[in-house]
Amino acid sequence: MADLDTLLLGEFRRKLDERHRVLMPKSLADPLTAESADCILAKERPGCISLWPVRRWRDKLEKGVAWIEEKLRRDKLDEDIARVQRFGRLFSTRHAPVQLAGRARLVIPEGFREFLEVDPSGGEAEVMVVGAAVCVEIWNPTEWVKYLKRQMPRFGRLFEHLTQ
Repeated sequence: MADLDTLLLGEFRRKLDERHRVLMPKSLADPLTAESADCILAKERPGCISLWPVRRWRDKLEKGVAWIEEKLRRDKLDEDIARVQRFGRLFSTRHAPVQLAGRARLVIPEGFREFLEVDPSGGEAEVMVVGAAVCVEIWNPTEWVKYLKRQMPRFGRLFEHLTQ
């Protein structure tokens, strides 16, 4: 897996313009695109999409897909076909290749805009750009606040667990 030299951290309020472009903060864009401007955009949870370095995403994904394919060849998933189909449907729509254009500008594709639930019609809309350590997340601001309210009380335990 490709390593990032530093954790991607920070919270930034940004504008999504009428062309569905968002300017990524330099402190997140530079390490994210150190190897290439090519990235993978992924649907994470309603109101949140994530941006990954292409090699990190592919390394992670290829291992998982190869494992599923091997299980299918060995007939290990015959009784789990409904789950395999659900995986296929979600996998087919979950991610897309994108590039960070000049000045670290990201164009959010159509299917991802609906998932993010942010509409800049009539001008601009706000999004939250958040460093999530290994990737960059783009949040609907309302969903971001809900997430923080649910998760922040658990931060101390999470930090303790990860630093032990």
